[in-house]
Amino acid sequence: MSLTSKPGAGRTYFVADLHLTDERPAATGRFFRFLQDEVAGADALYILGDLFEAWIGDDHGEQVAGDTARRLAALATAGTRVYFMHGNRDFMLAERYAARSGMALIADPARIDLYGVPTLLMHGDALCTDDTAYQAFRRRVRHPLTRAFLRCLPRALRQRMARQARAGSEAAKAHKAAEIMDVNAGEVVRVLREYQACRLIHGHTHRPARHALTVDGHACERWVVPDWYTRWGYVTCDAAGCTLQVDTL
Repeated sequence: MSLTSKPGAGRTYFVADLHLTDERPAATGRFFRFLQDEVAGADALYILGDLFEAWIGDDHGEQVAGDTARRLAALATAGTRVYFMHGNRDFMLAERYAARSGMALIADPARIDLYGVPTLLMHGDALCTDDTAYQAFRRRVRHPLTRAFLRCLPRALRQRMARQARAGSEAAKAHKAAEIMDVNAGEVVRVLREYQACRLIHGHTHRPARHALTVDGHACERWVVPDWYTRWGYVTCDAAGCTLQVDTL
């Protein structure tokens, strides 16, 4: 994928792991204010996965789905480009909802030219290679045939399956060492080298920070976007560089 932001054109925002649901109105309200107060007028907004707590298909029935689509479409109509990358909770989001929201779907990973800096964007779960059980599960559910099959199931069944998957995921995490649920340092170096990027921006781990590293003698950086459970925040970049903003929800 080749996207280019013109040097000096303005600013670009990155968010991930909002996990929006009707059950968490505070996060939804904060996101809508963020779109209005911060993002409006920006060059672009990149949503790097897990916009929703769970997405069972583009017939998703929660009110937050419709409200979010209207807000994002208004942002896009006003001139801010909106991009969406699938996360592990909303990999079933498809073209119909993206078009309704004014979003362009992008692959994971996606390499962009961000104000002259080659930047790699990822949701982040593919970087957690030490969690081999999760990686095997990820390969199965992301397969196009699996997604096509799931979309054919009745909505009530998909809703039940989503609840069971979330419960199973939480139970599995309780028995995993924290280290294997974080990114693998070697995998970070590998993807930066493969995609010839010197900056990586991702979410998923819920560990917001900036990490400096060196790849083949070149100074690189990794930015981790915050989740929106008890806090909220984003990474913003312009021609001068990137900054991380985190605040309580």
